[in-house]
Amino acid sequence: MFNALVVNKDEDSGKTSAAVQQLSLDDLPEAEVTVAVEYSTVNYKDGLCIGPGGGLVRKYPHVPGIDFAGTVESSDDDRYKPGDKVVLTGWRVGEAHWGGYSQKARVKADWLVPLPDGLDTRQAMAVGTAGFTAMLAVMALEDHGLETGHGPVLVTGAAGGVGSVATAILANLGHEVAGVTGRPDTEEYLRGLGATQIVPRDEINETTKRPLESESWAGCVDAVGGAMLARVLGQMKYGASVSAVGLAGGAGLPATVIPFLLRGVNLLGIDSVMQPYDNRVRAWKRIASDLPMDKLEAMVHPATLSDLPQLGSDILKGQVKGRVVVDVNA
Repeated sequence: MFNALVVNKDEDSGKTSAAVQQLSLDDLPEAEVTVAVEYSTVNYKDGLCIGPGGGLVRKYPHVPGIDFAGTVESSDDDRYKPGDKVVLTGWRVGEAHWGGYSQKARVKADWLVPLPDGLDTRQAMAVGTAGFTAMLAVMALEDHGLETGHGPVLVTGAAGGVGSVATAILANLGHEVAGVTGRPDTEEYLRGLGATQIVPRDEINETTKRPLESESWAGCVDAVGGAMLARVLGQMKYGASVSAVGLAGGAGLPATVIPFLLRGVNLLGIDSVMQPYDNRVRAWKRIASDLPMDKLEAMVHPATLSDLPQLGSDILKGQVKGRVVVDVNA
């Protein structure tokens, strides 16, 4: 028997409830690899799956947790053997398939990535989907020409999970980083991660009638979307790119095509869920080499399985700063 956070749904009222329960290996879904989970983390999607479901959960009872890292216990696939350290993000695990808020998980071998040298399982979950997405976003900017010395790189939603890691990575690579935040109390935190400029959210959160403004940013990692992304597109330098990773500010994009046509701006969509294996390995290796672990540790807040119902509610309200690392065995 082992512990897991199990979400149940009352069919009459439609309300969900989450609590730590004991499960057996027979309860786990069928798949090739069984993992002894050591750590997981908390993302916005996790908040949805712990709570109302957000249309992500297909059936109940359900074990959420879109990320986990741990040790292979058994494997029917030659790529993994007992004792191997592995990390999992994406593939709709924790949504359509039982996830990492459990001391044991059983998943497809194709969904796993070997833990890279230089990272332990706790650090991997301090990174999690948020940090993995941030690394993908930075790599996309580099693949489209971003180099140090081109000018400041903007990070919107900078105090959130993706934004925090993106800020630390970009600063460590030698970029000037401008962090956008609506919370003045996070300024010291962001400067500690390496941000050299703080942009109040109100200064950049409204659309303007002008399709182009002064060329301010050499690149951007945008976790907000909506009106802020539209505004940022008109402030990018010629030929610069924006990596779009989120929609905290809304899914709409009240923009014009002028920045694309007159300044050659690129809008790059970043998906971490179905990312091909080779690029996953590339990103995790870059994380191990380019994310300063002391800065990563400064983002971390520890938690246990029993803390998750409250944390799930908090992250949906925008009340979680940095990265939560869940010790599923505590």
